[in-house]
Amino acid sequence: MCVCSVVALLATPRDAEIRKDVQTYYGQVLKKSADLQTNACVTAARPVPQHIREALQNVHEEVSLRYYGCGLVIPECLENCWILDLGSGSGRDCYALSQLVGEKGHVTGIDMTEGQVEVANKYIEYHMEKYGFQAPNVNFIHGYIEKLEEAGIKNESYDIVISNCVINLVPDKQQVLQEVYRVLKHGGELYFSDVYASLELPEEIRTHKVLWGECLGGALYWKDLFILAKKIGFCPPRLVTANFITVQNKDLENMIGDCCFVSATFRLFKLPKTGPTKKCQVIYNGGITGHEKELIFDANFTFKKDEAVEVDEETASILKNSRFAQDFLIRPDGEKLPTCGGYTALEVKDVITDPFELAGRSDSAASRSSPAVGGCCSTKKCS
Repeated sequence: MCVCSVVALLATPRDAEIRKDVQTYYGQVLKKSADLQTNACVTAARPVPQHIREALQNVHEEVSLRYYGCGLVIPECLENCWILDLGSGSGRDCYALSQLVGEKGHVTGIDMTEGQVEVANKYIEYHMEKYGFQAPNVNFIHGYIEKLEEAGIKNESYDIVISNCVINLVPDKQQVLQEVYRVLKHGGELYFSDVYASLELPEEIRTHKVLWGECLGGALYWKDLFILAKKIGFCPPRLVTANFITVQNKDLENMIGDCCFVSATFRLFKLPKTGPTKKCQVIYNGGITGHEKELIFDANFTFKKDEAVEVDEETASILKNSRFAQDFLIRPDGEKLPTCGGYTALEVKDVITDPFELAGRSDSAASRSSPAVGGCCSTKKCS
């Protein structure tokens, strides 16, 4: 599919109507996560590290109750970082992150639903007192994630942007990604969980109000993410986790037909314009909080402490030019590295970019140890 077709698909005259429908759904229809008709916004991706579980336990009960995100979008290596949360809702992830970045870091949440922002703002003082911070390191803005400039967010002002099952709710995905690219510092990343479709969605799904609110109607065909990322200037998306989405409503299940959906986490890096990078060998030093023994960077790379790993040019460039640089010893391929661990080389054929392939592998692994769970993709093959 050509880029111009993607843009035409994502920017329609119905944008204002869709935005209003989503505001109504999240501001009035949904009162708690149990009201959702699918598991699109509550899908767990992988075990949560202990230090993040503890941070989440410190979040006020009302803030957690009004959380509708899919999975958990808290990346690694956060100390002193400036983080922007797109579609921050009631502020659950923001408040957890504000503990993890510390007093020298800062977290900003932006959401278009006024009621959600009101809930988030109500508990700033509560959380700062609980964390023992002298001054707030978190703030919330009522605004649109595709209009960050209008919300007063400056160029190259954040180290990390996160988003939790929200970009699919915006008709113009390209505009969102362009704004994210603008506000990220060089070496920064967009770390986000969202919903993707196995095919280009037909009109009846893309115009269904409940399916939009449930994160399915606005889901991007997963291959189009790679087209948009390249057009804007990001490195190719790196797949982290993926899980199939199930629908608990028979009418909605009949509506979506043969289309399958996944909740997937990707990371997109904005790298400085440098010369060509060579393959490298890297050693992780174990210095990232909560990941002292190993760092699961994405679905293709896991770095164990003190173990040399051969990485491709793109991965080498990311590690060199991002906040992860201080946690790795990096040398050109062929140059011997001091290591007390083993050595791992990744073959090209092993690289996974398709979230449906990864979700299928996860399902296969789970089915070997437990009965299959029903869902939209549990009885048919998606490609």
